[in-house]
Parts: sequence; C-alpha cells; structure tokens
Amino acid sequence: MKGLLIGVHSTASTAQKTVDAIIAAEKAGIQCSWLTVGGVAPDPFAIFGAAAQHTRTIKFGTSIVPTFPRHPLAMAQGALAVDSLAPGRMRLGVGPSHKPAIEGTWGIPFERPLQHLREYLTILRGILETGAVNFEGKRLTARAQIAGPTRVTVMASALRINGFRLVGELADGAISWNCPLPYLRDVAIPALKEGAARAGRPAPPLVAHVPVVVSEDEAAVREGARRQIGFYPRVPFYSQMLQDAGFPEAKDGELSDRMVDALVIHGSASRVKDRLRSLPEFGASELLAMPILPPGDTGAMERTLETLGELARE
Repeated sequence: MKGLLIGVHSTASTAQKTVDAIIAAEKAGIQCSWLTVGGVAPDPFAIFGAAAQHTRTIKFGTSIVPTFPRHPLAMAQGALAVDSLAPGRMRLGVGPSHKPAIEGTWGIPFERPLQHLREYLTILRGILETGAVNFEGKRLTARAQIAGPTRVTVMASALRINGFRLVGELADGAISWNCPLPYLRDVAIPALKEGAARAGRPAPPLVAHVPVVVSEDEAAVREGARRQIGFYPRVPFYSQMLQDAGFPEAKDGELSDRMVDALVIHGSASRVKDRLRSLPEFGASELLAMPILPPGDTGAMERTLETLGELARE
C-alpha cells in the first residue's frame, strides 16, 4: 500500500515453523516480518539468520526484545549478525517491557525504566550507527568497537507520553502496542514531535502494532482477543493508558467488548482493508499486524495474511 508499510507478527510453535511463516509472509507480499520476544522464547536473531537464507526482500523486525535481560552490546551482537546476512533488512525494536515480566520472570529489579532506556538507546545507536561507543551512565556502561557502521534501524516501544517523547528524541522509530488509534493521533504523535524537536531532528515514524483478523464472527473474535490480549488491562501501565484513552472500565482489569472493538481491526476483508488504509490519518506510517485467532475459525489466519498481502501490493 502506497504510504503504509505492511508488516505482520510471524508466530509458530517451533523455530523452524516460524522460519516457514516468514518465508510465507514474503511470498504473500508482506514487507516486514516481526517477532515478539517474551520469556524464554527462541532467540529472534537466530530465527532471522535462518530466514535470511531463504528470503530476499522481507525486512526483519523485533517488537520488542526486552532490554533489562540483555546488555546493549549483547543486543548489538545479534543485530549485527542479521545485518551481515541480510544487509539493510534488520529493524531492532527494543523496550524495557514491564515490571511483572522483568521481575517475575528474570528476577531483575525494574528500576527507572525510562532512564534505563535512554542510556540503552544511546549505546545501541552509538555502536550500530558509528561503529564505536564509549559511554558510562548511571545505569549502563559500554566501551566497544566493531568493523564499521551497520544498516540496522534502531526502534523502541512506547506507551505513554514520556515514553513517546524519549523515542522521538533518540530512536529511528516508535512502536506502539494495544493503543487505540485516536490515542496515537492525539497523544503519541504530538509527544514524538515534541521529543524530536528537543533533539533538533524530524520526528521518527510510528509503527502501529495492531491486532487484526479477517473474521465476521464477532463473538469468536472477542473471545480470541481476550485469550491473546485480555491480560493487558491488568498490567498497571497498560491499564492507565487505556483509562487515559477513554476506557474507564480498564481500571477493573477486564477487556470489555467496547475495548476489543477499539483495539482489534476485524470484519470482512474489505472492511479490514478500509480500516487499515485509514492508519496514516492517525499518524502511523507503518502497520505491525498481530493476527487474532478466533476459536473455531480455522481459516482466519490464512484470510488475514492474504488480505495483508493484497494491501501491501496496492
């Protein structure tokens, strides 16, 4: 689609099947394959390295790799390997994640996440964009040199105003998640521009990470959404964002039907396409589609990928 890059969250039960899903996404015409990284899922850089041997044009994005468990130089190592195998196709999306995951899974104190992310991005951009870094901050230290600059795009997740300001100041792009589209237009975009203005540079692009499914079974869509994203209203940062966006019921920790309809783009193929074509009106320059799997609708994934591919080829 002219003016809107189309990407999809590629997921499968094994690393090999995920590689196969990335290959299928390229064949469908989709322009970027994204892997989300939670817990101890297979390493995304290893998967992208394997997929690079069987693809030619599709870009590889991480949304996101949590920063607290990996030193930025270790993160750069993985991105550097993919960049050498698929030059210019690696899009490194990082973010601090949130307290329950970092402390509950990794046992790492979730302290001063925005300060941590500021230093993390400074180190990543230094090593990947110039080939060298010599940095000592309050949270992180890094001194290293590589053969030269890479073509890796460094992006970061953001959820609320201060996060979007920080990303606008320091990253090559912002990645949202589970944000209603009006919230992106009214909160995220102004904050990105404000942060960029502080740094004296243009605002970076916004990647809208949006749940999507081509299915007209509303009950199944809502059930699938609750299974896949239903816990987010119980996470404090997400709950507050949703309340700020006009959904006071998020305070109770439940994903209401009204919230599902605001967050998930669903319906017939033509309706899904029409809604996705409107993303630039909300400030997004790129789509990261996460397919929702409605229980009982076995053809939903195939229809969704086909529709996304058709949209990418417009």
